[in-house]
Amino acid sequence: MSPLRVCIVGSGNWGSAIARIIGKNVQKSNRFDPTVRMWVFEEIINGRKLSEIINQEHENVKYLPGYKLPKNQFIGRICEQIASQMKPGTFGISLIKGVDEGPDGLKLISDLIREKLKIEISVLMGANIAKEVADEQFCETTIGCKNEKQGEIFKELLQTPNFRITVVLDSDTVELCGALKNIVAVGAGFCDGLDFGDNTKAAVIRLGLMEMVAFAKMFCRGEVSTATFLESCGVADLITTCYGGRNRKVAEAFARTGKSIEELENEMLNGQKLQGPLTSAEVYKILQQKNMLNKFPLFTTIYKICYEGQSVQDFITCLQNHPEHM
Repeated sequence: MSPLRVCIVGSGNWGSAIARIIGKNVQKSNRFDPTVRMWVFEEIINGRKLSEIINQEHENVKYLPGYKLPKNQFIGRICEQIASQMKPGTFGISLIKGVDEGPDGLKLISDLIREKLKIEISVLMGANIAKEVADEQFCETTIGCKNEKQGEIFKELLQTPNFRITVVLDSDTVELCGALKNIVAVGAGFCDGLDFGDNTKAAVIRLGLMEMVAFAKMFCRGEVSTATFLESCGVADLITTCYGGRNRKVAEAFARTGKSIEELENEMLNGQKLQGPLTSAEVYKILQQKNMLNKFPLFTTIYKICYEGQSVQDFITCLQNHPEHM
């Protein structure tokens, strides 16, 4: 069988951190072609093309400065229509945490890719801060893959002694965790901005996890395993995001300054959209359609504070009145 050819689509800080791992791993295995291609959104850095800098210096100076990429990385320009380049038997894995907007609310990114490229797509989600992964600090991650053989291939491609992978079949739940935890992180940021203590933040994390589990059971097409939430994609990523990350940071500033989410996105994120509030809006649509808003007080209140002018001072009420069982 001819070796599998690997292409990384995207070259931000996370894509570059993963490229370091993949570039080293393909050299150790006969299963993969040793040349890894990376699709780069072309930018000019100090008068030079980013693709040329990466090709010549093997470093992404904009998104992951100071970390060399293996010399077998090759960045080719691929046509705008990636779909036209897909060969029979191609399969992929999404490392994107977030959701897309569907006609009825939330749509999984993997579903979007699956529809556009007509290939099988798995997902990788976990408590994985790109810089720490690039630093080769120990962390765990979760691959959600409905095809066991492909799961084995992805594990061989991506696992290292300090990047430990668990493969689970519950792919939709793994991906949903990556999106829903951003809503909970907004709640954690409100806690910090309101000067609540660690006990309150712990309650937000626990109640948020309860709502994540309940929402997944309502939303996902297949069987949802509660054990998936004990993997890195679940509780570990949730904790990391609630103590660090942009959703927590911007939500804290929201509570302290009274500025709108949009103003803070422009000031703190160079206009990039924050995932937590966006995801809360998509979740809210679905809960409203199903007449289940009252069963998800944390998700609902975070949406209303972000978008409907509800006072952030009211945030504590959704914790005080949260149902004991969901």
